[in-house]
Amino acid sequence: MRALISLRFVCMILCGAAVALSLTGCATDTNQNGSTTVTTTVTPPASASPSPAAPTLGVVERPQKIKDQMAQRGEQDEAEPGLRFVEPREGANITGSTINVKLTLSGDLKGYKPSKDPATGMGNHIHIILDNQPYEAYYNLDQPFELRNVTAGPHTLRVFASRPWHESYKNATSFQMVTFTVKGGGDASRPTTTATGQTMADNKNVNANKPPAAAANANAPNANAANANANAAPREGKDMPASAAGSIDATKPLLTYSRPKGEYKGADADAIMIDFWLSNAKLQGDGG
Repeated sequence: MRALISLRFVCMILCGAAVALSLTGCATDTNQNGSTTVTTTVTPPASASPSPAAPTLGVVERPQKIKDQMAQRGEQDEAEPGLRFVEPREGANITGSTINVKLTLSGDLKGYKPSKDPATGMGNHIHIILDNQPYEAYYNLDQPFELRNVTAGPHTLRVFASRPWHESYKNATSFQMVTFTVKGGGDASRPTTTATGQTMADNKNVNANKPPAAAANANAPNANAANANANAAPREGKDMPASAAGSIDATKPLLTYSRPKGEYKGADADAIMIDFWLSNAKLQGDGG
């Protein structure tokens, strides 16, 4: 069964200060005729700075701005949205490098509907995760979520319903997963993107789980392009290690990571939400 995971906002506090003390010593040397005095300044090695204390994590309340949003949403935060894949189907074999993701939404929604507010750029949405890469947000279920330049081989898609501040819904039907195989896929030297250009996977580790011969053959046509892109700066939140997500066993415990993502500055770093989906297991506080 899937565990219901409580949201945690955590505050990371860095404690301790490094104090460096610089000492200067003076020595006077007079020669035999007393005509010259030389003053030498000696700086001894600086004392080693004490190591800063280890960061500590603590559970804190939701930020006030989140509480205000919740108050304006009525019963939406008590909803139990249910998702289902229309495309791709579990175990599908797909020819070509473009994948259209289609979902249906049902359940006790209490007004919950994915959409983006043009003024704020926020709104209810679905988190879509390709293989083991960071998610992208899907706001309009009336239109397919298009994946472009998907590479050949096995892939996994995971989805779950989310609030505007990226807190996921933890009811059992919110999370869904499918595996599929692409034949004649895209260019492994280029990233997999959405129709609007958001990076879903950088593909630099696309051959990590292939047999050596298959990986060599896949790399050969794209070697020059890959070398040209080797020094490009990675997109924030997308520089991920090789993934074995294509071989996920859906019957075993699985943690699907969601937040934090990217860089937090200013007030946004005061309380950071840790959010993930846990399948086929329970946390200790929930009976695990």
